[in-house]
Amino acid sequence: MKNAEIARLLDEPACSHNTPDKVACGKLKPGATAGGCSFDGAQITLFPISDAAHIVHGPIACAGSSWNGRGSRAEGRELHRLGLTTDLSEQEIIMGRGEKKLLFAIKTAVERWRPAAVFVYQTCVTALIGDDLEAVCRVAQDTFGLPVILVDAAGFYGTKNLGNRIAGDTLVKRVIGTRDPAPVAARPDMTIHTINLVGEFNIAGEFWHVAPLLDELGLRVLCTLAGDARFHEVQSMHRAEVTMLVCSKALINVARKLEEKYGIPWFEGSFYGMRDTSDALRSLAKATKDTDLQERTEAVILREEARLRQRLLPWQEQLRGKRALLYTGGVKSWSVVSALQDLGMTVVATGVKKSTQQDRERIHQLMGEEAILIEEGNPRMMLDLYHQQRADVFIAGGRNMYTALKARLPFLDINQEREHAYAGYEGLVELARQLVLTINSPIWERMRRPAPWSTPLFP
Repeated sequence: MKNAEIARLLDEPACSHNTPDKVACGKLKPGATAGGCSFDGAQITLFPISDAAHIVHGPIACAGSSWNGRGSRAEGRELHRLGLTTDLSEQEIIMGRGEKKLLFAIKTAVERWRPAAVFVYQTCVTALIGDDLEAVCRVAQDTFGLPVILVDAAGFYGTKNLGNRIAGDTLVKRVIGTRDPAPVAARPDMTIHTINLVGEFNIAGEFWHVAPLLDELGLRVLCTLAGDARFHEVQSMHRAEVTMLVCSKALINVARKLEEKYGIPWFEGSFYGMRDTSDALRSLAKATKDTDLQERTEAVILREEARLRQRLLPWQEQLRGKRALLYTGGVKSWSVVSALQDLGMTVVATGVKKSTQQDRERIHQLMGEEAILIEEGNPRMMLDLYHQQRADVFIAGGRNMYTALKARLPFLDINQEREHAYAGYEGLVELARQLVLTINSPIWERMRRPAPWSTPLFP
């Protein structure tokens, strides 16, 4: 990928903070890829497309521990959970055999799994030695008669966020608009409207909490990019009436280009917490300009919120007044704050390392102008902040789990490795349940006792 292309992707006009004073969403700094490189960002964006084969072209370490790595769930085929790689050795790199091995890998994947498409991921090594992956993909596509798409996102190009954008740009250029959606039977009681959800990854199957409500309202989801997505669904995204952007920093370029190219309006929303879920449903209904849908949406919201309040009562009694330290990024930096406040909790600080300026503004609206925003979370600073703010639970991603456990602090995983679904009205009940189980677990009191051998046997 050329430098001009990288600069174009970083200079995202739809970002609220992309101003003359602060141009681009992220200038590359030394060590900037430590939290995830461009290859990592591209693969986690596209891997959840579950009926496509995803082949990592490079040394085996780039594929990593692929099975269940992100936690995106899918119904039916689960090719995204396979770790497919060309596993280039030093000898193959030196002798220039990478292109032949990639073609053989594509042939093997097509014959064994019959995927709807094949995505081939560039890595640092193959970009440096100059393998012509575009030519290989062209030959494979002509030979096997299915889309073979190069994702040119070598790790040294930049950050994880840049990789997200490269993946989204690849879909807009090569996939979206190449197929129309299958027709659906008309319903006599309502008009069916089509929507896209961009940046929804169905972590732990959480979108399945929301999907029944959308079906009830007559909102047909053409594609969730990319949780529980199929290749043909991505192809038909250009036929949607509205796009809901779930994570702006990752795939805002897709939402913007769908509007520019196909005239599809978009807005940013979240399904975390009662307030945000209700607001998202209202915004979807409003965007369709269907007054009947808006009235039915209000009725559904009224019913679901009343039901949710009753179910939350026993949990809220135990969570009211509890203090949480939240360290995550992107949309979760504010949407999870809203969800925790719905439960009666106080968020003492939240991470903003991967958040946009608009995310920060929403945090201030929720937590006040004096809100503590965590830019960089080294372990010592996080532990000090936890104790200074008298927090009761540490909510973060898996990378911070052992920091919390070594310090004997209640910890709840909120990121992509988690096993529990927290989205939608149903997800808020599960979040409350997991918080109560975590905070009230007897293990913390026992771990804080002096060790038996630290007390003298004889006074």
